[in-house]
Amino acid sequence: QVQFVESGGGLVQPGGSLNLSCATSGFIFSHYAMSWYRQGPGNERELVAHIHSRGDTTRYSDSVKGRFTISRDNAKNTLYLQMSSLNTEDTAIYYCARWHGWVLDYWGKGTQVTVSS
Repeated sequence: QVQFVESGGGLVQPGGSLNLSCATSGFIFSHYAMSWYRQGPGNERELVAHIHSRGDTTRYSDSVKGRFTISRDNAKNTLYLQMSSLNTEDTAIYYCARWHGWVLDYWGKGTQVTVSS
């Protein structure tokens, strides 16, 4: 059974940092590309960052480039998102998701990130 458990969200002040994790189980993690998505209040879900299965290639949305870092530990079956210089527009529920070919086939339940003073 494929499972994702996101953690690390919370309340942070503007300019602060948070580190998200997505612990996975039930499949061979190292075989799949993974992404972080987010959905802010009143917004559609959007891609934040993407990483290939071996972790050698990443890409980011323009809104987070230079501030967020996606990484993975295939030995621990875990996906990470390091977030810094957070601003109020980063407030959202953050989800990890798995790619099966060109399709997103599994999603986590999300972790809330709130940036507020």
